[in-house]
Amino acid sequence: MSILHNSHKLLVAAVFAASALGSVHADEIRQVLPGAPEPVAAQELTRESTPVFDPEASEVQRFCSNIADAARDRRYALQAQELKQLQGEVDKRIEALEEKRNEYETWLKRRELFLARAEESVVSIYAGMKPDAAAERLAMVETELAAAILMRLDTRKASTILNEMNQKAAAILTSVMASAARRTDPS
Repeated sequence: MSILHNSHKLLVAAVFAASALGSVHADEIRQVLPGAPEPVAAQELTRESTPVFDPEASEVQRFCSNIADAARDRRYALQAQELKQLQGEVDKRIEALEEKRNEYETWLKRRELFLARAEESVVSIYAGMKPDAAAERLAMVETELAAAILMRLDTRKASTILNEMNQKAAAILTSVMASAARRTDPS
């Protein structure tokens, strides 16, 4: 009952406001809510079918039909504001990701440079070792690393080291080096 009473008060206030406007036509009045988009020029507006005053309709239905345009405009304005806010957040995240990507690229370049220098020094260490000592040490190292070191060594030095290794380790290293030397993908 209180909702009906409140809507009756609103309807009376709306009728009073309309009568106070006098000769102004309903086409000339447009409610603009804060944050709403700019109003469209009059010639660009298309009139939706507005319900004719229906004495059979309840006061609530008449009130709701009278404020439908303003409510729709406000809803669109709120959605546009939310989309702008979300776009700002996405832009911030993209910027943060770009910064991280640049940081990782810098770190990766430094790492690759370090590995290249370390690889050169490791290869030169094994190149200076006696073949039997180098064979013993390479047998204990990871297979891929040992094969990479042997591939970077002088072929004469690498063959001498492989000759000093046990047959099984030398065979495994030789197969890894042969696979790495292929120009096409074996799979």
